[in-house]
Parts: sequence; C-alpha cells; structure tokens
Amino acid sequence: MEENKQIDFLSIGDIATEPFIKIKEAEEKCDPDGNYCKLCLDYGGKIPYESNEVCHAVGNSSNVSIALSRLGMNSYLVSYVGDDVTGSDNIKQLKIENVKTDYLNVIKGLESNYHYVLWYGAERTILVRHTEFPYSFSLDTPEPKWIYLSSLASNSLDYHKTIGEYLNKHPNVSLAFQPGTFQIKFGIGPLSDIYRNTKVLFCNHEEAEKILNTKEKDIPKLIKMMHKLGPKIVVITDGENGSYSYDGDVILFMKAFYHKPIETTGAGDSFSGAFIAALFLDYSISDAMIWGAVNSSSVVSYVGPHKGLLNRKQIEEFIKDISPEDKPIILF
Repeated sequence: MEENKQIDFLSIGDIATEPFIKIKEAEEKCDPDGNYCKLCLDYGGKIPYESNEVCHAVGNSSNVSIALSRLGMNSYLVSYVGDDVTGSDNIKQLKIENVKTDYLNVIKGLESNYHYVLWYGAERTILVRHTEFPYSFSLDTPEPKWIYLSSLASNSLDYHKTIGEYLNKHPNVSLAFQPGTFQIKFGIGPLSDIYRNTKVLFCNHEEAEKILNTKEKDIPKLIKMMHKLGPKIVVITDGENGSYSYDGDVILFMKAFYHKPIETTGAGDSFSGAFIAALFLDYSISDAMIWGAVNSSSVVSYVGPHKGLLNRKQIEEFIKDISPEDKPIILF
C-alpha cells in the first residue's frame, strides 16, 4: 500500500471464479404473476449447452471493487483465496483491473471459491459453495473513506461483529452494504451495528422481502420499511423495471436503460459501484441513480459482470444525451 495514501474504497467480501454455462434446453416455471420462476431441467437427463466462458475475480465485492477501479477510484479488496490455481487466477485478474490486493489473504490448505453459473435466456442460476475461510478483520485497519460490504460465507457472523465494532469506532467511514445470502439469513438483529452504520443499503425487490420477512410487494412501502433499519439511503433495484431510492425525504424512481439483456450477472453490482462512486464525487442521489442505471445497462449487454463496466468518461458521455424524461422522478 502506498504510504500515507488514504483508501477511497475498501470492499469486503468473498471472491470466486465462475464458468458461465449457456444452456440450450430448459423450461421456466413461474407463479401466476410471472414471478418466483424456477429453472427446470430433465432429471437424470443429458442437458445440451452452447458455450462455457470462465470469469475470474467475481462475487459482489470483487465486482464492485473492479467497477470502482474502472471509474478511477483508489480501490482495495479485502478477501480470501486458497493456495491454488483458482486463487492465483483471481489475484491476477484483480491486478489487471488495478484493484489493490494488499488485504487479499492466501490460505494454505483451503480451496478458492468456485461457483457454476447456469445461463438460460437472460437470467442465470448460480451453484455456489462458499469455502469457510478464517475471517479476521483488524481494528487497526487504516481508515478508508468508504467501505463496501457484501457476500460472505456462513461462518462469518463474528467477522461482521468486528466490522460493526470498527464502524462504531470510525464514524467518518461511509458504509455501503449489499446483503448477500448468508447475511440475509443471519437476520437483522445480529447485524444491527452494520445496518445502523450504513450510509447506502442496496438490495433487489426479492431480497428486500426476505430481509424484512414480509409478503409486502409494494416497493415504495418496502423501501420505507428498509430505511427504518438505520441506513441513511436505501436503494432497491427491480431489473428491467427500474430502481428506487429513499433518503428519508423523497422516493426517487429511475427507469432502466435496457429491456433485452444478453445476461444479467453483475447488473446490481455495476449499479452499486457507479452509485457510490457518484456520491464519492459529490454528485446528488438523483445523479447517482443515473450513473447506476447507465453502468448496469452496459454490463447486461455482455457475458459476465466485468466486460461491460464503464469508466467515468464513458458514463459522463452517455449522460450528456439523456433527455429530461429519462432522468429520475420523485414518486413521493
């Protein structure tokens, strides 16, 4: 780490390698409203696939760290890999993307995370296996301007508590929190310090329902319920239907700039990365919504979470041509 240089963004979360397997023959089964769809394959059959593309250094926090680096930020990743080829490939990819690896830990005797993405249509189903690394966060970690926190394995509860303690001691740090599978399963109570210290909380529509343990479907109602957990700003994304933000004052709605994505992996991460980068650069929440929508619209035009990530100049060029009716509107 460069001596005496403050960290802009410190992303914390698991990193993985993921092959994207494009399936040719499958079936989608959804509820009567077209939601909660299932990917159905012939049980015991041989399923044809079209292609297989391996992506390294993926996962919410790694994706966001790369998105931030592309946008010109001083970006670091706190994560763990095993002492294997997969881990080495992930580190190489981070370095290619100019993400600082000072806080990346190589653990002997453990396997790096390796997931499988079943890609059918524009959506994907991911087979995941999180290695339970010996998570440890130092309270002496140099204070960054922002921390981004997302997916970790099921043995990370104490790790979260230490991060919460760190945030309590460093109130000037802005936290962006995007709860992953096990963070949602932990529940709100055990992560109360995290939620209370969060500046921006990101989740999608379905995740909001799970976090709140509610059957409420109305996003404006959900976003206000999420805000009561403590975050200063809540952002709920809803794919092609757009995104919403709430700062305790007004709810903004931002339309999506895409309608026929190639593949949606990384759409939420690219949105989150661009959103917090915009806030870091002192743009308004409304502008940050535009940045997020622009970045995600590019990412879903490619396979994997990294190829379509934009730099600052590209986003600013795109925004120049946005008409007023395509900008965020105040719902309430």
